Amino acid sequence: MQSKSKEQHVHDVFESIAPKYDLMNDLLSFRRHKAWRAFTMRKMNVQPGQTAIDLCCGTCDWTIALARASGSGAIVGLDFSQNMLDVGAQKVRKEGLDRQISLHQGNAMSLPFEDNRFDFATIGFGLRNVPDLEQVLREMKRVVKPGGQVVCLELSKPVWQPFKSVYYFYFERILPALGKLFAKRYEQYKWLPESLKAFPDSNQLADKFRDIGLRNVHAYPLTGGIAALHTGTKGTDKG
Repeated sequence: MQSKSKEQHVHDVFESIAPKYDLMNDLLSFRRHKAWRAFTMRKMNVQPGQTAIDLCCGTCDWTIALARASGSGAIVGLDFSQNMLDVGAQKVRKEGLDRQISLHQGNAMSLPFEDNRFDFATIGFGLRNVPDLEQVLREMKRVVKPGGQVVCLELSKPVWQPFKSVYYFYFERILPALGKLFAKRYEQYKWLPESLKAFPDSNQLADKFRDIGLRNVHAYPLTGGIAALHTGTKGTDKG
């Protein structure tokens, strides 16, 4: 029951903030989210023709980056918020990528795709919002091919003081006020820091990658640890 209420709440949050989502991402990340994604793409090293599914794709910035890097491979964007997908679809059409990218409204905890389909499964700033993050990671592992990568870019928890204190003050006090000012959504942005408190730190998340059987797991703290990139590879054996 609790997970269902969280799922519904998260859905309502993102349906309501969709039009201002990109602006608020700038505020949330000190305008670093684009640099983080560029770093992630360098680490992924997507090859021409490779395929990917981008979960919690939101307004499709990462989905579009994956399509550009692949050039010809089929890219799927999936999100449970239709309002977010509608904003993303406009971007996809503007980039002329609507034949390469297909967008689906769906649940990251139960992906409507067969096993071993994609070269990459990615999730950007969405894992902390799902009811069961391990189930999402298992689904990501399931749909990638043997040798494929599971990739998560997410907010994290800084460990260095005094930066940690300054960051949490910003996150808990300043950010909700900015949400109210720019997006007219105080409660929704008040919820964002609460979602991070219960989320694993970068080392704990790396352990969860290993727990579900991913190999070559790497964690990369970004911008003082306020975000982190995690990557893991699906084994090529049947075990």
